[in-house]
Amino acid sequence: MVKYKVYIKKLVIDMFERKQYMKWLVDARDTEFIKVITGVRRSGKSMLLKMVEKMILDSGVTAEQVVFVNFESSSSDSLKTSENLKEYVQGLGFSKDQKVYFLFDEIQEVSEWQVFVNSLRVDYDADIYLTGSNANLLSGELATYLSGRYITLNVYPLSFAEYLEFSGFDEKVGILDKEFLTYMQWGGFPMLPTLLNEELKRAVLDGIIDSILFKDVALRGEIRDKENLIRVVNFLLDIIGNTISTKKISDTLKGEGITISAPSVDRFLGLLTDAMIFYRAQRYDIRGKSHLRTQAKYYVVDIGLRNQRLGKTYRDNVGSQLENIVYIELKRRGYEVSVGKFDTKEIDFVALKGGVVKYYQVAYQLPFENTREEDNLINLPDNYKKTIITANRMDVGNIAGIDVIHIVDFLLSGR
Repeated sequence: MVKYKVYIKKLVIDMFERKQYMKWLVDARDTEFIKVITGVRRSGKSMLLKMVEKMILDSGVTAEQVVFVNFESSSSDSLKTSENLKEYVQGLGFSKDQKVYFLFDEIQEVSEWQVFVNSLRVDYDADIYLTGSNANLLSGELATYLSGRYITLNVYPLSFAEYLEFSGFDEKVGILDKEFLTYMQWGGFPMLPTLLNEELKRAVLDGIIDSILFKDVALRGEIRDKENLIRVVNFLLDIIGNTISTKKISDTLKGEGITISAPSVDRFLGLLTDAMIFYRAQRYDIRGKSHLRTQAKYYVVDIGLRNQRLGKTYRDNVGSQLENIVYIELKRRGYEVSVGKFDTKEIDFVALKGGVVKYYQVAYQLPFENTREEDNLINLPDNYKKTIITANRMDVGNIAGIDVIHIVDFLLSGR
């Protein structure tokens, strides 16, 4: 992260410790597994890798035992093939019984990197850490060479709890609720909380989404039709919280005079989820205990991207924005998250982790003289925990055994 002295709220930027992720990395250190740190561009992966380097050096390891390469830097241009990178490492003169730490940032920039990484594992007493911004490259292709020999840490932009700590705010209810509105407007990309100038914030968000779309999606996917890609992205951002199919997207755009086929839309969606700018939530039949193939919901990795791209504010379609924030928070906490279907009713989220299921409904506020939010949960045929999340503190309490909690309290409960 860069230090902007003029526009800073509080200087807590340098090496801000993201405790959840660092605990995972500390526990994983010196195990036989390759550590793969994935996440959308600019979510803080590079800073985590620098923290790992610091952790290793602070433990007494010499600098000569640590190899750190950032493949987005121009200084590494000559190393972006597996052969050149292999020659570079061999030239460092490590012996086979010497412990070596390899830290490679944005490894997907190296051609045939999987072959090279596998050779490191075989040839050296190595502890290997990789970061990258493409889910497909860092899972499917890596699995071909290293099945069972790597573990993955998924990194997201700052949670609301991290945002508060990063920004140095006191935890008083009035302040928390006010700061949540700021968080909902701008999102949690790590640089943003330090910037007071809103034009700078907009420029940063524009730069992030453009780099993702044109480098991680269009360039990598060899997409020539960038205008239709952008139309699909804007459409997804505008209908967050609605179930959608590729055919519906295609038909809707055709209705606006834009020619795009369902297969093209499907390919765009695959590339966008690979770049981790969008996540796909499948529908889950609670009665039949199976995922449904038809339709899904798409959530953006950070709500600030949605608001900036569409020129919206946190006041626009608040319910959908809250739903998006809750979805990403559940993913951040390690849940597998689906959209529930029970007969004709929809459950916003079915969250599964370690065999435990939780149900969530998300609403800006509970409707007056309307019980649909709790009714969707009450009749579910099991005793798993059910929760309604609201942005209205007057709604907080318990309804027929269902906890109703405020969005801020939910977001801070996961610390």
